[in-house]
Amino acid sequence: MTAAVLSSADWWGLFGQFLLLSLLSIGGAIGTAPEMHRYLVHDHGWMSDAQFNASIAIAQAAPGPNLLFVAVLGWGLGGAAGLCVTMLGILLPSTTLALAAARWGEARRETRGVRAFVNGMAPVTVGLVMATGWILSAPARSDLALGALAVATVAISLRTRLSPVWLIAVGAFIGALRA
Repeated sequence: MTAAVLSSADWWGLFGQFLLLSLLSIGGAIGTAPEMHRYLVHDHGWMSDAQFNASIAIAQAAPGPNLLFVAVLGWGLGGAAGLCVTMLGILLPSTTLALAAARWGEARRETRGVRAFVNGMAPVTVGLVMATGWILSAPARSDLALGALAVATVAISLRTRLSPVWLIAVGAFIGALRA
């Protein structure tokens, strides 16, 4: 992946965008991937669709936290500087807010408002993760075999207790056959 050439204003804009996305990353940063895609691919053209999807795939395949994809996106944009800008942007607000909210909520966990907030955030989280799945499934939507594989994987995951490792291995094998 070739690093984009960003101006000082671009770096600040990128940092600001990831600061904002941090506050929307309910349920994890992966829920903000569609907005990252819009900003990096469509609005600024700093990455192609393939580069964006590859960055997420590489990070998700690696062991470690779900958040690694932000570091890979940043690295692809500008090496170590891009990594620092995106990671600081995505981590600072959400970490600070989570720490403050956890302390506040723990002291008031039995109140009606805190219970309502917790229950109300569940559908928001599910919606953000579904939007991410929609963006990342674009190649499968135009390929009938990939779409069928995705549907079968979801069905097997929902109906059995089969380890996802086996489903990933089957998908990798089928992908290798198609390459």
